Amino acid sequence: MRFLGPWILLKGLLLSSIIYSSVNAIDLDLSDEQSIKNAASTTIYAMMTYYKGNETGHIPGAFASKWWEGSALLMALLQYWHFTGDTTYNDELRVALEWQSGDDGDYMPANYSSYLGNDDQMFWGLAAMMAAELQFADSSTGFSWLSLAQGVFNTQVNRWDMNSCDGGMRWQIWPYESGYTMKNSISNGGLFQLSARLARYTGSDTYSKWAEKIWDWTLTTPLMSNSTWNVADSTNTDNDCATQGNTQWSYNYGTFLMGAAYMYNYTNGSPVWLTAVNGLMNQTFDHFFPESNGGIFEEVVCEPSEVCNDNEILFKGLVSSWLAFTALLVPSTYDTILAKLQTSATAAALSCTGHNNNTCGIRWYKSEYDGWIGMEEEISASNIFLANMIPYVSKSPVTSSTGGNSTSNPTAGENDTSSDTTSTTTITTGDRAGAGILTAIFIAAWVALMGWTVMGG
Repeated sequence: MRFLGPWILLKGLLLSSIIYSSVNAIDLDLSDEQSIKNAASTTIYAMMTYYKGNETGHIPGAFASKWWEGSALLMALLQYWHFTGDTTYNDELRVALEWQSGDDGDYMPANYSSYLGNDDQMFWGLAAMMAAELQFADSSTGFSWLSLAQGVFNTQVNRWDMNSCDGGMRWQIWPYESGYTMKNSISNGGLFQLSARLARYTGSDTYSKWAEKIWDWTLTTPLMSNSTWNVADSTNTDNDCATQGNTQWSYNYGTFLMGAAYMYNYTNGSPVWLTAVNGLMNQTFDHFFPESNGGIFEEVVCEPSEVCNDNEILFKGLVSSWLAFTALLVPSTYDTILAKLQTSATAAALSCTGHNNNTCGIRWYKSEYDGWIGMEEEISASNIFLANMIPYVSKSPVTSSTGGNSTSNPTAGENDTSSDTTSTTTITTGDRAGAGILTAIFIAAWVALMGWTVMGG
């Protein structure tokens, strides 16, 4: 992921000039399974209008300026298939998951690997892990989903950096990248989550020991406190991780919460992990589901001021999914989580009234369309709708002993030597929670899209 700097304002400024009309909101009845499926079908269709990877001349799974977002789109498709049974997009999904896997089966594809962060690669590993857990059949050619998740794990633990802060994952992979001297919550929390999920799926303590190691290290840093359950965004190797960048992003809480839920389930109900789940869940709700907005999910740092970049818009969608799976893995949280998901889904549906085609906004707490438009808005809306399917499809993610049959390869990715821990770059920005790479191509494309929208194209 990358920081977009002041250009994150561009989308909001452009949107302020859009002339849009509204239609009736998406009809969402949470007591009706088919109604939820219909809502998700509407937003998934809108999401896929932005995807060109199935067209001649385009690359499956890839978005040129924001490679990691392909994984978010594919995770939404996986959940759509799982919760609704609709196979419409399964061919595109399978091809894309394989296409971006890289020569070594670890999601380090040659076209993108030179500028990736650990979190970018990690999200693709989570997508592959989800495919295995939801029993999405392995491709007949190429790598299995489980082996791809294992490949990401193997390459990432080889980058565990003992040269500073007594351990931890750096944000960026390469020393020439701005942000290399940062160790952040999403990179460490993401690997923690992936390790916990691999432990539960395979039953191997290799993965559970790494999950515990990452968790324990995080608690020794300013990134997370197990007394207040505050999760900071980042810390810095320049001062041996003595200080924190404490910007509050929902996905930092969500990734640790999801990992803790898997560890709770894997350990058959360890009270240590239950305490972690409850602490992180309660802080997530306190921070990001404010009562002042009716308890509706809000990315509080950027939504009120309308400065969320495309990647930050995705955070609510990711966390909505993670909350749903937490409810299934830790039954004592089910009622509390479902109530929060239902309130936010109802509000999200009311935001989907834009452009005479149910375009969804992002500030769900307004309970009306707010003028924002994009693939990311549709992904997040899809995820909050699909999260509300857990009363109807309540099966927990499978393991290798409960129906999972994705082929294991514990040595996957070990031929990939893409690791480096030599610090050469000083970072000067305290908090960075962005993702994607701002390019002239992206700016031009977005301006063109907005012009097309204003003209009623």
